[in-house]
Amino acid sequence: MPGTARPSTAATPWSGAPGAVSPLAVLHSEWIKVRSLRGSLGSLIAVFAATVGITVLVRATVGSAVTGSGDDVLHGAFYALDFGQIAALAFGATAVSCEFRDGALRVSLTAVPRRGLFYAAKTTVVAGCAWAVGTLTTLTAFVAGQAFLGDDALTLGDPGALRACLGGGAYLALMALFAAGLTAVLRSAVVVLSVLVPFLLLVSFVIGDVAGPAADYLPDRAGQQVLRLHAEGPLGPWTGLAVTALWAAAAVLAGWWSVRRRDA
Repeated sequence: MPGTARPSTAATPWSGAPGAVSPLAVLHSEWIKVRSLRGSLGSLIAVFAATVGITVLVRATVGSAVTGSGDDVLHGAFYALDFGQIAALAFGATAVSCEFRDGALRVSLTAVPRRGLFYAAKTTVVAGCAWAVGTLTTLTAFVAGQAFLGDDALTLGDPGALRACLGGGAYLALMALFAAGLTAVLRSAVVVLSVLVPFLLLVSFVIGDVAGPAADYLPDRAGQQVLRLHAEGPLGPWTGLAVTALWAAAAVLAGWWSVRRRDA
């Protein structure tokens, strides 16, 4: 009717097309899922709690005599990150596996029909949360652990220390993405964690003794070079982290293919 205002159907800067879902809104919804799901939020908290808690407990008890650090005192400062990375894997896996229970994926894809946008938003939130918490974790664990060492303590101004703290946060984010991508393919956090956790804790060391230099390119061994003052093997701190990034990228791409091609 004349004089009656019609609803605007013009595209907004965020939507890109009339009626399209805003990428910012999708990111926000994925952030809400992470905060709302006890498994995901609990795993994210555990990254910080396990790493910092074990660091303080070990340093307060035995000081600098931390097994597994060898002669690399910088790497020894991040001894507990082996436990924190398990929580990071659990975070990545549970953040994705929630979509494969009780028809949740169908509901999500009804709200966000563009599967690529949905998956990109989820992996972005996983990476962002894991990186933020991971970086806070490595910085806190480093400072808290060194507080017990007196004159032997390292500082953030020492060679490699700040690089290790920042790189450690990136490493945890990449491991979370690695688990997230695999979970999108296998559709089960239980299956993914049943494979990855024993692999990181046991198999990686066994393979390392047998495979020699080839084992340096495994995701955990390569990425943890960034925590060392003096790199071991053919990879440096950043090239090692880049190898872990390639593992994570391969898993994320496989997950993207699975989400796009398989039925909800």
